[in-house]
Amino acid sequence: MEHWNSTLGGGFILMGILKDSGSPELLWATLAVLYMLALTNNGLLLLLITVDARLHVPMYLLLGQLSLMDLLFTSVVTPKALVDFFHRENSISFGGCALQMFLALTLGGAEDLLLAFMAYDRYVAICHPLNYMVLMSTRVCWLMVATSWILASLSALVYTMYTMHYPFCKARKIRHLLCEIPPMLKLACADTSRYELMVYVMGVTFLMPSLISILASYTLILFTVLHMPSNEGRQKALVTCSSHLTVVGMFYGAATFMYILPSSLHSPKQDNIISVFYTIVTPALNPLIYSLRNKEVMGALKRVLGKYIPWTHSTF
Repeated sequence: MEHWNSTLGGGFILMGILKDSGSPELLWATLAVLYMLALTNNGLLLLLITVDARLHVPMYLLLGQLSLMDLLFTSVVTPKALVDFFHRENSISFGGCALQMFLALTLGGAEDLLLAFMAYDRYVAICHPLNYMVLMSTRVCWLMVATSWILASLSALVYTMYTMHYPFCKARKIRHLLCEIPPMLKLACADTSRYELMVYVMGVTFLMPSLISILASYTLILFTVLHMPSNEGRQKALVTCSSHLTVVGMFYGAATFMYILPSSLHSPKQDNIISVFYTIVTPALNPLIYSLRNKEVMGALKRVLGKYIPWTHSTF
C-alpha cells in the first residue's frame, strides 16, 4: 500500500463504537450520562477533599489524585467521541492522535502506580497503625504522587514517539475509540513484530509488579483483619479493602486485556468495548465504589452543604 504523509494535512479516522452499534443514539445518550456522572462524582470528591480539613489525610490525598486521574482520563476521550458522532465527523489529526495517545498512556500508567501506593497505604493503616503517620507522612504521600506522574509520563512519551514514528498506510481508519498502540500498529506499513513484543514485555513489566504488590498488601491485610478482636473493626477494614479491590479488578482486568493478551485473542469490537469500560464506565463508578459511600466523605459532604447552602443543614 502507498504511504501517506500524516504531517501534511493528513490524519486518522477514529471509527469508535457508536457507528457499529445497533442503536447508536441510545448508546450515545448512555455514554453522555456516564460522562456527566464521571465529571460530577470525581469533581465533587475533589472539592470535598480540598475544602474539608478533616479529609487532609494520606488516604484521601491519594483518593483525590485517583479522582483527578479518572476525570482527566475520561475527558481525553469521551467529549471528542460524543461530539464527533453528533457532527458526523470522526477525523483526528496526526498531532491530535499523538497527544491523545500520550495523555491516555500517562493517565493510565499513573493510575496503575497510584493503586499500588493506595494498597500500601491501607496495609500500613491496618497492619502498622502506630507508625502510620511516620510511614505515610505528607512528604511520603506527595513523593508517591510525583513518582506516579513522572514515571508514567516518561514511559508514555517513549511509547508515543516510537509508535508515531512508523510510516502509515492510506487505510487511515483506526477501528478503535481512541489512538492506542495496538490499533495504531495495525495501520503501520512496516514490520512491527519486535515492537509489539516490546510493548507486551513492558506491559507485563509495568503492570505486574504493581498488581503483585497490591495482592501482597491485601494478603497481609487479610491475615491481620482475621485476627482482629473487634467485629466492628474487622468489618470496617474489610469494607474499605473490598472497595479498593473492586477498583483494582476493573482497572487491571481492562489493562491486561489490552496490553498483555496477544492481539490474536481479541477483536476490534472487543477492544472497543473494553476501551469504553476503562475510559468512561470505570471513571464514573470509581467514586461511587470507593468514596462517596464512605462515612467520612458523606460527613464532609454534609458539612460542606451546611456551610455553603445553610438551608440544607436541617435536612441532614
